[in-house]
Amino acid sequence: QPQLVESGGGVVQPGGSLTLSCAASGFTGHYHTIGWFRQAPGKARVGVLCISDSGDTRNCAHSVKGRFTISRDNAENTVYLQMNSLKPEDTAVYYCAAKWGGPSDYADLYDYWGQGTQVTISS
Repeated sequence: QPQLVESGGGVVQPGGSLTLSCAASGFTGHYHTIGWFRQAPGKARVGVLCISDSGDTRNCAHSVKGRFTISRDNAENTVYLQMNSLKPEDTAVYYCAAKWGGPSDYADLYDYWGQGTQVTISS
């Protein structure tokens, strides 16, 4: 059974950095896209970035305007979300999710979800 486990969340001061990890297991092969989504209190879940098995990040949300980068280590079955210049509005629960096929920022297309990790930006 495919499983995703996020880690790396925490409390960071504004302007700081944080790296989230998403460890995937139970997937046969690598032909799947991993996406990062976030959900702030009282708001809808939105896409952050996503990456295909070949490193394609097109057709993914780019709401973070270059402050965040996504990378993937297929040998370790892990996807990373590097977050820089963090702002209070980045506070949310961050989820990683997986779908078969190419990248997309439509959450409904993702079949597997992690439990989420809390990121809080506060001074």
